[in-house]
Amino acid sequence: MSNQRTACAATTISLQEAAAPDSVCFGCGQASEHGLRIKSYPDADGIHLVATVTPDERYCGWPGLVYGGYLAMLADCHSNWTAMAAHYRAEGRVPGSLPKINCATAQLQLHYMKPTPMGVPLYLRARVEGPVRLRTRVICEIYAENKRTVMAESVFARINPSALARKAHAESA
Repeated sequence: MSNQRTACAATTISLQEAAAPDSVCFGCGQASEHGLRIKSYPDADGIHLVATVTPDERYCGWPGLVYGGYLAMLADCHSNWTAMAAHYRAEGRVPGSLPKINCATAQLQLHYMKPTPMGVPLYLRARVEGPVRLRTRVICEIYAENKRTVMAESVFARINPSALARKAHAESA
């Protein structure tokens, strides 16, 4: 990708910080003490969300290479925020406005296209593919040194977190 951009310069607070500062998600929760705290921002093009992350050495899969599960987590969280931001936009609302919009991963498929090197910033770029519905499709690409190393195709379901948690606990009993 020859024209890599960082987060929109006019935006200083991430969607996660603005819409869910109390989230405990390991990947993107700003209140997760030991989590990654991924931060996603609207791109200047008005279509994509972007994020930049430099993996810590503990996310090494092979010497000098990023662990594939870490890349999946990045794509999952960043894509989820892409879906939620699209729902807010479709409703003409500001992210975080009430009632809050939440989505959960319904499907996640990763295409590992090239090895992803450690020690360099990773650039994530995601967009909604198709209409914004109860199930929304998102495409997320991860770049390292201007080379696309991962492409994720995912579907996110709009959910009520309380009802989802109740259902999960009821099914496990």
